[in-house]
Amino acid sequence: MKFSSQVVIIGSGIAALQAAKHLGVQVNVIVITKSVIRDSNSYYAQGGIAAVLSTDDTYDSHMQDTFEAGEYHHSLSNVQQLITEGANAVKELLQEGFPADYRSDGTLSLCLEGAHSRHRIVHSGGDATGKMMIEHFIQSLPDNVRIIEREMAFELIVSNGTCFGVKTKNADGVIHTYEAQHTILATGGAGALYPFTSNRKTLTGDGIALAYRAGVEVTDMEFVQFHPTLLFVNGETKGLVSEAVRGAGAVLVDENGRRLMRGVHPMEDLAPRHITAFEIYKALKKGRNVFLDVSMINDFQERFPTISALCLENGIDLKEGLIPVAPGSHFLMGGVKADSYGRTSIARLYAAGETACTGVHGANRLASNSLLEGIAFGKRMAIHILTYKKKSMNFQPAEQARPVQLPPLFEMDELKKRMMEDAGIIRTKQGLARMTDCLRIMEGANGDISGLSIEDMEKLFMHTTAYLIARAALERTETRGAHIRADFPESAPLWRKKWVTFEKGMLSVRGEENEFDQARPNAYSFFY
Repeated sequence: MKFSSQVVIIGSGIAALQAAKHLGVQVNVIVITKSVIRDSNSYYAQGGIAAVLSTDDTYDSHMQDTFEAGEYHHSLSNVQQLITEGANAVKELLQEGFPADYRSDGTLSLCLEGAHSRHRIVHSGGDATGKMMIEHFIQSLPDNVRIIEREMAFELIVSNGTCFGVKTKNADGVIHTYEAQHTILATGGAGALYPFTSNRKTLTGDGIALAYRAGVEVTDMEFVQFHPTLLFVNGETKGLVSEAVRGAGAVLVDENGRRLMRGVHPMEDLAPRHITAFEIYKALKKGRNVFLDVSMINDFQERFPTISALCLENGIDLKEGLIPVAPGSHFLMGGVKADSYGRTSIARLYAAGETACTGVHGANRLASNSLLEGIAFGKRMAIHILTYKKKSMNFQPAEQARPVQLPPLFEMDELKKRMMEDAGIIRTKQGLARMTDCLRIMEGANGDISGLSIEDMEKLFMHTTAYLIARAALERTETRGAHIRADFPESAPLWRKKWVTFEKGMLSVRGEENEFDQARPNAYSFFY
C-alpha cells in the first residue's frame, strides 16, 4: 500500500512531536512509531529541561557547562543555537500553558543537576517532565498531523542522493510505502543494546541503522553515556533515579556509609555523568554495594513521586533512606550527522533528537540538555522545511536490491551481555576488537530486508548499531568524555576535534574542517 505526505516523521518523542506541531500548521504530516505514541524515552524522562530563564543565569554559563561536560568535543555554533533558541522555545512552552512546577511565591521552581553551575532545570510534575511534555504536544498537534502506531520502518527510499520516503511493516506483515517531500528520522537512541539501561526496550538504534544502510553519514558512535544511578535490585536495573535527586542533596555511599565521590571531583556528587558512573562501576566491580543516601531530603516522596513509586514497586523501603543504584546505558551522543536544521548528507532526509548528532552534546551530554535539544532543533528544523516546502519533487523509485541473506546473529541477551563487557563503560583494545570482529558481518548485510519478520529486522538493526559503536570505539585510541579506554586512560591532543565517521559503509577520521557549519557554507545548493 502506498501513501503520500509532504512530511513523514519516523519516531514519536519530543523532537518528533515538536516538529510535527509546527509543520502541521501548514503541511500534511505523518508520524510513524513502531510502538505507541506514549511509549518513548521522552515520555518516561524524569529529568527536566535545562534553560536560561533566571536573572542570575547567563547563556555563557550554560554554554560553558555544556562544553565542560562534553570535554569540548562540540560544534560551537550549534551549542550557541541550542542554548539561546532553546531558552526561547521553553518560554514559548510556558506561554502556551505548559504545567511547569512553581514555588509558592509564583516563581519557576528551577532545580540544580549534575555539572550545572546554576539552578536552571525546569520540571513538571516533580519527576514526570517527559510525560507532561508529551501530553502537552499531543494536545497541541494540528489536524494535519496523522499518527501511525505499531509500524516498523525498515528502509529509506533513496535514489540519486535524495530521500523520497520510507517503507514500513506492521505486525500482520503488511508493507507500506510512504512517499514524502521530506523525511525525518527521530527514533531516539540505542540504550537497549545493553543489559542495564534507562531506555525503553524499543530503543534499538533503528534510525541510525536505517541511515547507515542507506549510506548516510553517521558519527560519534563511540560516545555512549551511562547514567550513574539506575535502581538496582537483585542484579537487575529497574528504572532511572533522576540526577535531580543528587541535585536536591542526595549523596552516593557504599554499604559502610563511605562517601563515594568525596575527593574525586570538585563538584563531588554533582560531577559529570561519566565520572560518577565510572566511580560507581569501579566500586561494584570490587564487590561493594552503592546507594543513594536520600535521608536528608525530608519531602522526598512529594518531590519525586515517580521514583518513590518505582522504589515501592521493587520493595525498597524509603524510610531507610538508601536506594541501591548501578550505572546503565542512557544516552547516545553520536548518531546521524546533521546540521542545526537537521539536514543530513542525503537531500530531503533530516535527523532530530537523540537519533541525530549535531555536535551539541560533545563527548558527554550535560544533564537535561536532551529535552532542550528536542524542542529547540525540532522547531528550527520545522521552520526550515516550511521555508522550502514549495520546492516539490517527483518521486523516483530506487533500484530494487537483492534480498539480504541474514547473517548469523547473536541472541539478544548474548548481544547485550557482550556489548556491556566489550563496549560498555570501560573499554580495551582486546574487547573492542573481539566485538568488532564478531559484528563485521554487518558490513555486508545490505540488501532488501522486506522479507524478514519485524523481530529479525530489529535484531539486524541492533547488530548494525552495535557494530558502529564498537568499531568507532576501537578507532579512538584515547579517553574522552563517556568513551573510557583502560589502555589509553588520558585524552590525546591528536584526537582533539576529530570525528570518527561512517559513510557508505566506510570509516574515516575527520578533522574540525569537516563540521557541517564550515564544510557547507552554501548548503542550500546541496539540498535544493
